[in-house]
Amino acid sequence: MHRFKQVLDWPRPVKRLVVIAVDAVLALLATWGAYSLRYETLHWPQSGEWWVYLLGPLLALPIFVRFGLYRAIFRYTGLDVLFATGQAIALYALLRIVILYWQKWPVFPLTLGVLQPIIFFMLVAGSRVLARYWLAGISLGRQHHQGRMLIFGAGAAGVQTSLAMAVTGHLKLLGFVDEDPVKIGQTINGVPVFSAVDVPAVVKDLGITDILLAIPSASRDRRNKIIQGLRALPVHTRTLPGLVDLTSGRVTVKDFRELDVEDLLGRAAVTPQADLLACSLFNQTILVSGAAGSIGSELCRQILQERPRRLLLLDHNEFGLYTLHRELQAWCEAQASDIELVPLLASVANRRRLDWICATYQPDTVYHAAAYKHVPMVECNPSEGVFNNVFGTLNMAQAARAARAASFVLVSTDKAVRPTNLMGASKRMAELVLQALASQSEAHGTCFSMVRFGNVLGSSGSVVPMFREQLAHGGPLTITHPEVTRYFMTIPEAAQLVLQAGAMATGGEVFVLEMGEPVRILDLARRLVDLSGLKVRDAQHADGDIELAFIGLRPGEKLYEELLIGDNPSATAHPRIMKAHEDFMAWTELAEQLDQLQQAAAAENVAAIRLVLRACVHGFHEEAVAD
Repeated sequence: MHRFKQVLDWPRPVKRLVVIAVDAVLALLATWGAYSLRYETLHWPQSGEWWVYLLGPLLALPIFVRFGLYRAIFRYTGLDVLFATGQAIALYALLRIVILYWQKWPVFPLTLGVLQPIIFFMLVAGSRVLARYWLAGISLGRQHHQGRMLIFGAGAAGVQTSLAMAVTGHLKLLGFVDEDPVKIGQTINGVPVFSAVDVPAVVKDLGITDILLAIPSASRDRRNKIIQGLRALPVHTRTLPGLVDLTSGRVTVKDFRELDVEDLLGRAAVTPQADLLACSLFNQTILVSGAAGSIGSELCRQILQERPRRLLLLDHNEFGLYTLHRELQAWCEAQASDIELVPLLASVANRRRLDWICATYQPDTVYHAAAYKHVPMVECNPSEGVFNNVFGTLNMAQAARAARAASFVLVSTDKAVRPTNLMGASKRMAELVLQALASQSEAHGTCFSMVRFGNVLGSSGSVVPMFREQLAHGGPLTITHPEVTRYFMTIPEAAQLVLQAGAMATGGEVFVLEMGEPVRILDLARRLVDLSGLKVRDAQHADGDIELAFIGLRPGEKLYEELLIGDNPSATAHPRIMKAHEDFMAWTELAEQLDQLQQAAAAENVAAIRLVLRACVHGFHEEAVAD
């Protein structure tokens, strides 16, 4: 194994020189074999026959270089490489016969012109196949597998995946699973196809450890049903990487992905309406604050697809902004797009900087996603939470209005509804700022609106990445309370909601997504453990693998989240988006409270901050909800 790793670590030029040397030897060996077969005795070259021997490598190597045979990666050698080898040797055979007869060498029998290329092809092709298996760590007749797998899906994606798996041998493929009755009972490359209803019996009888979902065309509802059916089985369920990676030969079993957060959500994603996404974005100048964050970056990706004229990326995180800018630049280059991308380092607390940005670039629409969102962090740093969430929103909104932006959309949270923590209260205060400004918007021309949604699966600091990290370390998975529930949505859903709401707004609305039933965090944790092929360890299952630990509610955390303050939502142009009608304060009244809040935050007076927030934010209380 040590020597094996040393070979893989060789520099690429060294590897090529070794292969060229091997091919030169094989060319000589093929000539020797052809002479020996022709004369029916072991051959030793005489006089002019040496030139026939030397012609093999002198002619073959340049042709192999021209056909790109030394650019191929032997670990991923397939039929395309062998076909190219055959073409190269066919050309080699033709040129070799022409040269030898042109030189009129009497030591060259006619049958040699046929035998030598055939032997040469067999030797070269055989060397590639042997190298593939050796470099992939597979010894002939003895394969060491780390798992036993079923591929769910016997279509093109599943078959291509099985070919990629054959390269590594880390997982032994024992069968395909499909729902097509025509395929059930058949074999694919010698591997049987089973019915979906027989999966539990197949898992038990064959000792299956892993199931790979290779059904890229299946609907979200169908995937959810399949995943739910696999939860009770003691298998690790994963999903397929991109087909581009599979077909390029860059994928191994280590690249199979864990299930998407959409799979863990257990419901179909909300479908966006293309007309709503495009109507306020095409050929416009769009500004996204908090662009480097989870929601902000996804907003930028989706906005680009609607072809704005210019996209302004505003964030105070230098590295995050640099990374996002590079990603979006690469997308624009791949799409041959001339969209102007402008990375802007700025803090929303800096009103002068925001005024300059808006005056210089004149954004048509502003999506304000810059905020401190983590409850415990804001609870420990209340002044910064207020400056960033409340006054950062006010600064950005006033700068946008001064530059006569047509639309301003605030990214809010369900924690703003009857909040029990400072983060939620600060976000509701930001909503109040926009609602008050919206009441004056007719005089200033900017349409202010807010979008409120629940927890975002997969975002920084969210529960799923934390659970996966804990799972990788053997647990335990930490849960605050056995009854804590949350509304969940995916990052793309959240970004689409923000974009569509901005298109529907007329001024002052709070938009919320109809998200179905809330999800218990405990159920989410159990689902993740089950789909990892492990079992929860508790009082009833002492032999389980992963423990679930309850650590108690954090300061300011609620058992249940709400999306509406009132009970009178109205419908919108999108069937899954509602419009809330909620009371707010007039600007003159709110301005006085904002002055007090700013003074309290500047003085680091937490008691005064809480006092102002209680006076303004309906239902704000910080009593403990549960033990």
